[in-house]
Amino acid sequence: MDAIAIKNLTKHFKGFTLDRISFTLPRGCIMGLVGENGAGKSTTLNLIMNAVSRDGGSVTVLGVDNESREFNAVKEKIGIVLDEAYFPEVLTAKNVNEIMKHTYQNWQESEFFSLIDRFRLPQNKAFRDFSRGMKMKLAIAVALSHEPELLILDEATSGLDPMVRDEILDLFNEFTRDENHTVLLSSHIVSDLEKICDYIVFLHQGKLIFCEEKDRLLEEYVLWKLTEEQFSDIPQEAVCGVKRNPFGVEVLVKKDAVADVFPGEHLSLEDIILFLAKGA
Repeated sequence: MDAIAIKNLTKHFKGFTLDRISFTLPRGCIMGLVGENGAGKSTTLNLIMNAVSRDGGSVTVLGVDNESREFNAVKEKIGIVLDEAYFPEVLTAKNVNEIMKHTYQNWQESEFFSLIDRFRLPQNKAFRDFSRGMKMKLAIAVALSHEPELLILDEATSGLDPMVRDEILDLFNEFTRDENHTVLLSSHIVSDLEKICDYIVFLHQGKLIFCEEKDRLLEEYVLWKLTEEQFSDIPQEAVCGVKRNPFGVEVLVKKDAVADVFPGEHLSLEDIILFLAKGA
């Protein structure tokens, strides 16, 4: 069973439409959701949680339609971390634990304080005095402490220094060592997604550009640096992105669509996404 299955998901806003996107996230995997500001990432996550109603399509989460009554029970199995941690400023980590004991049926106090210790967070310091990194660590500790099967993370690592990001990414990797645990991670930091993700979903202007296995994606494309004359001889259906500069043309092509007639360069995930965004 897939952790998330989305088919033809559509949502209309004034000036923006999330347009019939479809993808599935297998259990035990980490999927990265990437796209520019306004591409539809947060809208997609809100639709998955049924925080906003969809205008078309279907969403199944952990085997349950997210508009059904049964989805309320499924929410107990989902850990959510947004781009900001929203706790009252006067609360301490100890206070948060007391509140969450009465919020989640499966709250694990020992797991929570184990993560608090691992993250080196003070137990009696007011939330208002936490740094951004400390606030996000507290939110992640809460998300992981009620026996979740699915983590949904919206820009949870943005604005954090590289050491803190690495620490959090390691934790997500540990989480998915259990084959029933799954992560959906939205991020602008493509290098983070390249480190840990099994699948990448790329949204651009409300449309799904691709949903691919990361390793296959990195092997699928190659960069050619050509003259204008050489470029004119390439079958245009093989061209996925183009950058022109004073020295010639940089062309993103699919390996299986062209003969290996020019020396090519392998690209990072960020390079591929930037090329495809400009050619989309």
